Amino acid sequence: MIDLRRATELWRRCDVVVRDLPFGLLVAVASLLPGLHDKGTQVGDLPARPFDAVALVAIALECLPLAVRRRWPAVCLVLVSLGFVLDQLRAYHLFASNVLPVALISAGAHLERFRRATVVLLSLAYVPLALALDRLGADERVEGYVVFYLALALTWGIGAWLRSTRAAEEERRRHVAEATRAAERTRIARELHDVVTHHVTAMVVQAEAARYLTAVPERLDATLDAVTDTGRRAIADLRHMLDLLKADHDPDGLPSAADLHTLVERTRRAGQPVEFAEEGGRAEPAGSAELVAYRVVQEALTNALKHAHGSPTTVRVRHGGKEISVVVSTHGPGSRAAAPGGSGRGLAGLRERVEALGGEFSAGRQAGGAFVVRARVPAGGPS
Repeated sequence: MIDLRRATELWRRCDVVVRDLPFGLLVAVASLLPGLHDKGTQVGDLPARPFDAVALVAIALECLPLAVRRRWPAVCLVLVSLGFVLDQLRAYHLFASNVLPVALISAGAHLERFRRATVVLLSLAYVPLALALDRLGADERVEGYVVFYLALALTWGIGAWLRSTRAAEEERRRHVAEATRAAERTRIARELHDVVTHHVTAMVVQAEAARYLTAVPERLDATLDAVTDTGRRAIADLRHMLDLLKADHDPDGLPSAADLHTLVERTRRAGQPVEFAEEGGRAEPAGSAELVAYRVVQEALTNALKHAHGSPTTVRVRHGGKEISVVVSTHGPGSRAAAPGGSGRGLAGLRERVEALGGEFSAGRQAGGAFVVRARVPAGGPS
């Protein structure tokens, strides 16, 4: 059996001239059928003339140029118009004369240069045709010629409308592509910020603590091991981020709420006392909510390490049937998790992420001095 999908794909790969040629050949063959004689367009109503060799020339001029109606629309229109004039002056009334509107629409839609000049020249050429038909004895009245001209102008207008519609669609697609690229760049920048800031902050804090542990080799070795592990984790996460740029990347490799225990443990090893509590069962499927919830906790812990190192931090995550709630609070007089002067990609970026999923986000100091980050992320959205 013939694979229609494969045949269609092969046909689309063919040159546009090859794809447009069959229509012209079909009209040419139809024009030779006796049953379609005298079934063409008539301007002037001259008595029909029987076929002869000149009629074949007219058929060739009207039909064969249709193969290039998109490649060279001006050439197609000129040749078809010459064949049409020959057909009308000789009064063959060929079936092929009906393709003039097709040539006009194609020219209106695909002609790139000298569009106004083409319209003016065709309009001026129509006047001698009308006068010649009148001299040959045509009984068409003036209003008949005017109506036919308006019909031709309408077909050109249809082609021009198709051209403007196609241009508007291409512009829309360009804007969508630009917006998509901008959104992807923003997403990658946020991911890189989250990964690099968290790991580097942990490494800096651990390296600072190592200075004061030179007299305690056991603790110094443990701290240096933690720095090494954090660096390796940073390299692994960065490699994974680069893999996301590939078309065949695996989205299952992204961190989720299930990785929070590991995140909290690494933060504790960096010297931050963290109390972690998780309630409820994970929503299925959670989609992007899992990643966003993870990033909220990660950013909050990073800020706690950076601005309130050593202060007690509490992380509470509750999985509901339709949402994930996250509350991260850092206590202590040194808590400055929202200090100005940052890159703006941290808490501000989290707010945009959460709100993009239809959730709510807040971050600020509460009564008593604690800095609290809250997020409510709807679950079950697309990943």
